[in-house]
Amino acid sequence: MSFETLVFYLFAALTVFAALRVITARNPVHAALFLVLAFCSMAGIWMLLEAEFLAITLVLVYVGAVMVLFLFVVMMLDVDLVQLREGFWRWFPFGLLLAAIMVFEMIGVLGNRQTAGTGAKLAKHAADYSNTKELGRLIYTDYVYAFELAAVLLLVAIVAAIALTLRRRKDVKSQNVARQVSVRREDNVRVVQVPSEPKAGAAKTE
Repeated sequence: MSFETLVFYLFAALTVFAALRVITARNPVHAALFLVLAFCSMAGIWMLLEAEFLAITLVLVYVGAVMVLFLFVVMMLDVDLVQLREGFWRWFPFGLLLAAIMVFEMIGVLGNRQTAGTGAKLAKHAADYSNTKELGRLIYTDYVYAFELAAVLLLVAIVAAIALTLRRRKDVKSQNVARQVSVRREDNVRVVQVPSEPKAGAAKTE
């Protein structure tokens, strides 16, 4: 057994263990931390497959941003663990059936001749090989339409999220910055000239 194969089995076992702990951990914070461990081990497997860009993206985006947000939300919320476990045994048969269906599908995919492994080894590239450059070439040539379609869908989702968040409601107070900036002095300030009254001593002197 080569060193790369040993490292692959190590990362694979760590990933399976972390994935099982994600769904079996009692504390949501511990489950999120085990999910971080699963992401890191998967990044190691991608590094073995010479997919450095995807591995670094997985660590930076999911571990560095998404999971930090998840941990922040979970730790800020007062999660009632007793209430979360109330419906466990009620939904356990459905979850077991769903898991059995997924295992059956994976066995069917792996057992198919067209999708089963052929024993081919990973091709070795030169020292100046750039995974990022090759990935960019494929995205902007062979898969350019799918990439643009995904970008448009994400843009529509962002616009919809902003529109739903910034909608005007009667029970919410908000500031209109454009209206505040365009305000003129004449609209809010009115100068009134009041005639001055003569003093009582000056009137008697006259």
